[in-house]
Amino acid sequence: MKKKSSKYDGSFLADALPTFINEANEQTESLEQLLLQLEEQPGDRDLLDALFRCAHTVKGSAGMFGLDKVVDFTHHVETLLSRIRDGLIDLDLGVSTLLLQCNDQIRHLIGSAADAGADTPEQVERRADLVMQLHALLGASDRRAAAAGPADASVDPPADAPDDDAPMLRWHVSVQFGPETFRNGMDPLAVIAYLETLGSVEAIGCDQAAIPALDVIDAEQCHLAFEVCIDTRATREELEGAFSFVRDDCVLHLIDLPEGPGRLARLIEALPDRPRLGDILMSIGAVTHAQLQACLNQQAQNRLATPDEVPLLGELLQTKAGVHGEVVAAALDKQRKQRDPAPGDENRYIRVHADRLDAVINLLGELVIAGAGAAMLARQTRQRNLHEANQNVVRLIEEIRNGTLQLRMVPIGETFSRFRRVVRDTASQLGKEVTLEIVGGETELDKSMVERIADPLMHLVRNGLDHGLETPAERQAAGKPAVGRLVLSARHESGSVLIRIDDDGRGIHRERVLQRAWDRGLLERGTRPPDAEILKLIFEPGFSTAEQVTSLSGRGVGMDVVRRNIEALRGSVQLHSTEGLGTRIDIRLPLTLAIIDGFLVSVGASKFIFPLDTVVEVIENRPTTTGFDRRGRGTVELRGQVLPVVSLRVFYDLESPPPERDNIIVVNAGEAPFGIVVDALLGQHQTVIKPLGRIFKMLRGLSGSSILGNGEVALIADVMSLSHLAAQPPRVHVPASRRTSDNGPTAQTQSEGQAS
Repeated sequence: MKKKSSKYDGSFLADALPTFINEANEQTESLEQLLLQLEEQPGDRDLLDALFRCAHTVKGSAGMFGLDKVVDFTHHVETLLSRIRDGLIDLDLGVSTLLLQCNDQIRHLIGSAADAGADTPEQVERRADLVMQLHALLGASDRRAAAAGPADASVDPPADAPDDDAPMLRWHVSVQFGPETFRNGMDPLAVIAYLETLGSVEAIGCDQAAIPALDVIDAEQCHLAFEVCIDTRATREELEGAFSFVRDDCVLHLIDLPEGPGRLARLIEALPDRPRLGDILMSIGAVTHAQLQACLNQQAQNRLATPDEVPLLGELLQTKAGVHGEVVAAALDKQRKQRDPAPGDENRYIRVHADRLDAVINLLGELVIAGAGAAMLARQTRQRNLHEANQNVVRLIEEIRNGTLQLRMVPIGETFSRFRRVVRDTASQLGKEVTLEIVGGETELDKSMVERIADPLMHLVRNGLDHGLETPAERQAAGKPAVGRLVLSARHESGSVLIRIDDDGRGIHRERVLQRAWDRGLLERGTRPPDAEILKLIFEPGFSTAEQVTSLSGRGVGMDVVRRNIEALRGSVQLHSTEGLGTRIDIRLPLTLAIIDGFLVSVGASKFIFPLDTVVEVIENRPTTTGFDRRGRGTVELRGQVLPVVSLRVFYDLESPPPERDNIIVVNAGEAPFGIVVDALLGQHQTVIKPLGRIFKMLRGLSGSSILGNGEVALIADVMSLSHLAAQPPRVHVPASRRTSDNGPTAQTQSEGQAS
């Protein structure tokens, strides 16, 4: 092997930098959540180990890209975490706060990796201050350790923490890079260059036998395999960390020559199932790929020469590769205990850029529209075989649609978990004690929806902490526990997702809301609308009941934006509050913004689509319903109960003659069922949601549009908005001469009663 002397600059890794930034941000997010969990479960060794691994992974990956600022700063954090794992520093609230601030700085440094000008002088000064605080903690722990004397000297250093006093060991590193390494934007030389920073590379060689002949080689595939001899004080975990960014694209084996067979046997026992003896031994670094291949070649030669005397692979590994007999026995025992994994048992993941997935879903939407058009033409031809073949195509399109949309569904709990830090820091700033409970975090929602709901949720949570929850002294004076309670929950309900924010604070003071509404001219002075209408005033632009402006609230900016952002997602937000007991905020969102199952109806020449999940039942061919007010509100009798209804013909002032008999769709938007009066029921319809034009944005009761198979445009109903309309009692007076239908008298009498 030849001595390697040149360094590699790694500039070609710029194309892979976005992938690093994405994965590093995931690590910092995990680091933050682990710190918050440790505040609730101090001393949990598994959490501490996971915390250290997150910091170590960020540092190692950043080193591969030459991000020295990230490496240097994270090294200080890593050192502190190793002392915490070692028991020399207690992870109290102050230390946790410092680590959270350091994590914010790491996140900033990662973000500035793609923007050289993002590191401002203020950030540099802030980083230097954090390093001083870290050094102060480390110095204090050193003084305590020195004062404790030799009694603490026996504490073992962390398994994967760097130790300048550790003995220098010689490691044999064998790595074979996979064929897709280049296509994934990585280069083996950058990895080897980073390996040199961990110690002194005494020798390095390339396995030329693995490289195909020039006339058959694929220039885009990687065929490189290296054998490296390195003297280092680094641990096995640190050496493995050098390859963490390409771990899925290489086969790596580390051999520490002084390691005893007992430790290797224990490593084998901890391995996941592997069916072959050679794979087991290579996984723990007991043998290199080259040594294993040499033994397999020897075994093959013996099989040809003396078929009756073929030596066992384990015996060859002991005699030719020097593997200890105890290690081979442990590997054979592991092999006997395990079974081959069934195909598809292992969870496999692949990263897909969101833009590519969005493009596929857009094409899928066009396919659904085209499929609907083909289905209509097939029905018109009245050819049975063509109709049946088209039905199969439509069924397959529906299955593809469901599977593709499922790819974009993510648990909302990941978003909820981010608020642990918000609640912690905001409560501390306000001098309050609050516990955050998360319920239903496994509820899935479209990824684009999750991203767009994060900011409104953030504002509502901060607003609840500031306005809703009291200080410990105020809570105790009111007979409540000193620690406030904030609950974030999510669940599926009526074809939508219900997100709920509950607190047990002071609630909303309605008199104060009314007074502010009178002062701002939102209501005529002395007017007292129903409670629900009073609470809606909070979402008016510029409305605030705060006595003074703070850094969190008081300027009346935000709640109207929250409502607009939620309604832009075809959702709704409602407030429920009991003064002195707390406030509940309900946010209802559709499962997806792309494609839904709908129920198609018509009113005259106009077509409307209702989300199928909101449809409870359909009432066909009942006598024409009358008694609507000018906004289309009325009531009918359904199985002895009064059902509020809305006439789309009256509400949208559609100019078409009414039919002899009506149809009613009973829908449920989460509060109570209500009816929609339409002319004709056209059945289920796969609906591709298209946004309304800007001119129609303020049109009530509609959330989008869709293109039918014949090219017509159908309007998608906003069931939640229509439910608010139906909930208001109609104010109409119907002459006695018009109360003549079979089911009409009760309905009309009820309308008159409500009007009176």
